[in-house]
Amino acid sequence: MAKILITGATGSLGQEIVKQLLDRTAASNLAVLVRDEAKAVAFKAKGIEVRTGNYDDYESLVAAFRNIDKLYFISGNDIVKRVTQHENVVKAAQEAGVKHVFYTSFQRKNESADSPIAQLAEGHIVTERLLKESGLTYTLLRHNIYMDFIPMFTGDKVLETGTVFFPSGEGKLNVMLRSEMAEIGANVLTQDGHENKVYNVSGAVGYSFGDVAHIISAITGKSIAFVSPDVATYKNVLQQAGVPQEYVEMFAGFGEAFKQGEFDTDTNDGEALLGRKSTTLELFLGKVYAPAVV
Repeated sequence: MAKILITGATGSLGQEIVKQLLDRTAASNLAVLVRDEAKAVAFKAKGIEVRTGNYDDYESLVAAFRNIDKLYFISGNDIVKRVTQHENVVKAAQEAGVKHVFYTSFQRKNESADSPIAQLAEGHIVTERLLKESGLTYTLLRHNIYMDFIPMFTGDKVLETGTVFFPSGEGKLNVMLRSEMAEIGANVLTQDGHENKVYNVSGAVGYSFGDVAHIISAITGKSIAFVSPDVATYKNVLQQAGVPQEYVEMFAGFGEAFKQGEFDTDTNDGEALLGRKSTTLELFLGKVYAPAVV
């Protein structure tokens, strides 16, 4: 059986994919890459091999990737250093003789510097190119936005204010639960036929934030309006609320990307790879907001 290594294993996606893989293969076939071995006690207890290393330390990656057949490469979250870090991962995989790399990329339509999320996209675009040029067998899993993030974009005061305030216009996005994206990752890691493929991993239905407001209204019985301000107004409101500037810029950038349709797709491989219907936004938001109904 192939030896599979998961990077970023202590993060939310990493932990979920390990859980999914344990339902499909023996723990002895799995390894995880962690920065701090002390945080990997739960993995060891399950019989999973723990290897230490980080994306900044090339030699640690080469050592960690030795005798690995399949590498589930979770993209780093350091936007500034991500290109360099990912170059390290790809080159280390080559040197170590990894047979197949599965990379968690993200969906987009605009790859130019004019994209409202150009800084976030750069690392993914470069990494995809590096993998294609590396000679390694690859599978690119282009994730849509996690459904789990919708309440973050609507804000924690939505029931108090009665408003979803977000500059996304009528733009739709085909969200999918992070756990279902992990399930897809576990599926392709344990199946044949995914060599040198690029997949758009999305939910089947596109939702706007106007739809989100309507769904929350139906769940709670409260009238929730959707307001899509211009970006300058949106930034000013968040700044006045004390939101750190880096988050102001990130939320505004995503809002504009949603408005431009960057995550609205009709080329979706999600449910085919999942092997069933994905969770609807209505069901997910029902679990989030129904407990809040008095």
